Amino acid sequence: MTRTFLTRNPSTLWFLLLLALFTLGVTLLAEGFGIGLIPTAFVKVLGKTLCLCLVALAMDLIWGYTGILSLGHMAFFALGGYMTGMWLMYARTEEIVVQALAGSPIPPTLEEVAQGVATQIFGVVGGSDLPMVWSFAYSAFLQLPLVLIVPGVLALIFGWLAFRARVNGVYLSILTQAMTLALALYLFQNDSGLRGNNGLSGLQNLPGLAEMPQSTLSILFFLASALLLAAGYLLLAWVSSGKFGSALRAIRDDEQRLRFLGYPVEGYKLFVFTLTAMVAAVAGAFYYPQAGIINPAELAPIASIYLAVWVAIGGRGRLYGAVIGAAVVSLLSSWFTGGMAPAIPLGFYTINWVDWWTVLLGLAFVLVTLFAPRGIGGLFDRLPSPRRHGAQLGPDDGALREKEADA
Repeated sequence: MTRTFLTRNPSTLWFLLLLALFTLGVTLLAEGFGIGLIPTAFVKVLGKTLCLCLVALAMDLIWGYTGILSLGHMAFFALGGYMTGMWLMYARTEEIVVQALAGSPIPPTLEEVAQGVATQIFGVVGGSDLPMVWSFAYSAFLQLPLVLIVPGVLALIFGWLAFRARVNGVYLSILTQAMTLALALYLFQNDSGLRGNNGLSGLQNLPGLAEMPQSTLSILFFLASALLLAAGYLLLAWVSSGKFGSALRAIRDDEQRLRFLGYPVEGYKLFVFTLTAMVAAVAGAFYYPQAGIINPAELAPIASIYLAVWVAIGGRGRLYGAVIGAAVVSLLSSWFTGGMAPAIPLGFYTINWVDWWTVLLGLAFVLVTLFAPRGIGGLFDRLPSPRRHGAQLGPDDGALREKEADA
């Protein structure tokens, strides 16, 4: 079945091949396992970029294929990071507390260790007890499934209420943005149980691997992110193909007609909304250990707007377009805001790209919308396709009648 799917979707096969070559090349050139041409800091940037490409895939499925402009998917991305960060921070703090108490005349009890961990984590916000939301943070086996469960349940409840009320268009976008803002404002509070504005830190230290150099650890995270992106691309490509994918495109193009034909439109939308929320959460779960820190500012509504801009620049309605957009914008952002782009003196004013990057990004979005609505990925539409003949007679460019396509 997989072979048939890849045969019918050569772009997926090409993407997986290029991703494998890229991953192999970076690994051989990095400091961890290779010859050291690529510094560890840039390997971390590449690993985080792959995670951003995965959340862009989720955004493309919900917006580019289904027509739902969600401005809240970066909230699910951050929630996935929080779920992983709680375990990482607890485990790392536990190692420090156990090491500090190792010299005591009497071995510490489990209760003393737990109390020491709670004091270390929440002393910065004036607390000394673990909140209820940290109940499973001591165990990876119990905590890591929450990466899928918490964002998935939130998306399921929110989506069920919104789609059941048939909220569509800009009103749904506003609702998703309001959900994101409400969640961010709640997490900014110290009594939220997640350290308020301080967030979670020290996430780059994996339990039991404190002695491993960051050069090696960064490559391991990079490889895991590449494997995750490949699996996510394959999953979403499969979801967006076949009859199910056709139904998603029909919802995007003419939802009322599809409902008139008897299709459970709300069920389709709820499934896609929940699935993409969980994919975004998994991406965040791998992103923030590479970033090393997460705080409520990551849930700001502007982050979800940036996500939509990435997909639009790359070309929505094309999974590879979402990956291209996220990768290009992410790497350019690191270059411009990281001080690597040289300032341009104009005599009366000096252009510092750290200050002007967002303006440049907004201008690029406007230009793409006006002059290249298919985005960067639309350039591939100009390549000749020897298997297709006849006029374009479907709702999407390249959709042909079955007899003409087989001619």
